[in-house]
Amino acid sequence: MSGDLPEAYDDEKGPLRRCAVTREQGQPALMIRFVVSPSLVVVPDLDARLPGRGIWLSPSRDVIEQARKRGVFARAARCQVVVPEDLSAQVEAGLRRRMMELLGLARRAGQSTSGFMKVREWVTQRRAAVIVHASDGSGEELGRLVSGARDLPVVEALSGEDLAKVFGRERVVNAALAAGVLASRLCCENKRFSGVADGGSRVRRTFPADGCEQAGQ
Repeated sequence: MSGDLPEAYDDEKGPLRRCAVTREQGQPALMIRFVVSPSLVVVPDLDARLPGRGIWLSPSRDVIEQARKRGVFARAARCQVVVPEDLSAQVEAGLRRRMMELLGLARRAGQSTSGFMKVREWVTQRRAAVIVHASDGSGEELGRLVSGARDLPVVEALSGEDLAKVFGRERVVNAALAAGVLASRLCCENKRFSGVADGGSRVRRTFPADGCEQAGQ
């Protein structure tokens, strides 16, 4: 990576965005946008809607840390900015919160179910587009759940406690989403989370590269 980075702001035109650290291009939904607040603090814009020119980074904890430590944000803004030391943790927490919100929307819209038996029924009936399995759940149980449908995207970013909050139950280990926009968005958020999660240990299983598109069908 070059120490003399070109203009780090993305022009935010066209279908792709360029990472200010790696200079690689990617889909906006799978990258992370940052903006500089009026008080000159760098803040994550996970929904890519905040005003101001965006600084885009690849969804990687290492990339975020490089940007924080190497002055990428200041060069992009062409002024001194405040970069929080916990910026990566802010992004990770924000992405987890967004996944919980999406699951909540799916539940209220009748586009999700929970519990091993109900989820397994959706899998066998090919109603499930995405499986959500608690990060502290059993790998063997997951194997039984997706038996015969191992090409299904599996999200393992949320704990059983997180899922219980979404579904209003004491504990939830398994859930499924039907095909649609919410399932597609959940897959995209999980891809971003997978790169940013501390050590990556909380995401045990990756899903197909086209998981976002597959879940939306």
